[in-house]
Amino acid sequence: MAYLALARKYRSQTFTDLVGQEAIVKTLTSAVKLGRVGHAYLFTGTRGVGKTSSARLFADLLNNPDGDPALRKAILSGQDTDVIEIDAASNNSVDDARELIANSVYRPLRGRRKIYIIDEVHMLSINAFNALLKTMEEPPEHVVFILCTTETHKVPATIQSRCQRYDFRNIPPAMIATHLGEVIKGEGIDAEPDLLLAVARLGNGSMRDALSLLDRLLASGDKKLTTSMLERLLGLPERELIVQLVDSLAAADAAGALERTAELLSKGTSIDQLMSTLADHLRDLMVLAACGEQTDLVDLSGDWRAQATQQAARFDPAGLVHMIALVESVAARAKLSSFPRALVDAAVVRLAMTEKLADVTALALATTASPTATAPGAPRPKKP
Repeated sequence: MAYLALARKYRSQTFTDLVGQEAIVKTLTSAVKLGRVGHAYLFTGTRGVGKTSSARLFADLLNNPDGDPALRKAILSGQDTDVIEIDAASNNSVDDARELIANSVYRPLRGRRKIYIIDEVHMLSINAFNALLKTMEEPPEHVVFILCTTETHKVPATIQSRCQRYDFRNIPPAMIATHLGEVIKGEGIDAEPDLLLAVARLGNGSMRDALSLLDRLLASGDKKLTTSMLERLLGLPERELIVQLVDSLAAADAAGALERTAELLSKGTSIDQLMSTLADHLRDLMVLAACGEQTDLVDLSGDWRAQATQQAARFDPAGLVHMIALVESVAARAKLSSFPRALVDAAVVRLAMTEKLADVTALALATTASPTATAPGAPRPKKP
């Protein structure tokens, strides 16, 4: 039997299984219960957040109120005659739209409605959109359109105005990590909690992207997945070396920071990956310094969270803000520079000197404000 990708194997079978879109699920299920089903819907959001899955589940809710397993399987697999899925990327001409319109007049064979799911609808041509316009405004009473897109701005306003729009949000990393844990359990594999959080963060809000990355890790054949495996697979900087680099920055040890940077780059880490990972780590420290160890705004667990909290205590939140801005600036400039390594090394030295530079700036400002201001640590003049 051919291998089934995790994103397909663990696709949601009911709205209860759908992760991270609770508000939309509640609204759609209530609409069916109350008999307030519209004739056209627009599902929008980034890739892998559940738009097409929700369209199929909504179709099942509409045409399979009794929950018949065979009918549900047919609908969710795209094999039901009354639920027609169209890929607009490959069926985007005006002739395809006219064929859809011509077939929409025929009543459903066994369901209550004939449901058209048009995926990547923004790929339709202008002529195809124009052909659909009248039908979407006054469709046959048995027809429901569900349009799915990642690029709403490419869908004409005349089409959008005829739809009920639902914006699917990016899925929080914690929710993705929890679902990945269930998937790992179902596959009979063990994984470090930090590995699941790391994969979830790399998914950037997309469950499908996170599952695809997990698929690559499972292909190794190991019975336990670790963060070091992920670092080797993607060529990511080793977390321990990033921690050591930031420790050197905290200690104002420019030499040590340069050595850690050189070690990271010598292991094949790209400058872009180094800057991105360093910025993420500094961001975590900034949040921990500002909000405390128990904050939910940082996706770290166990020993890594405790270690990051201790490291955050060595910095001032304002200093971390400055450091993140510097890293971002250097990352952007390094992509266009003929000597990116020099820019990175200069940035690392500057980061190690952040506290010293801050002291000098504060002293300069104090001197400018008051010519008689004394240096830090010097005795203040007594009042007459």
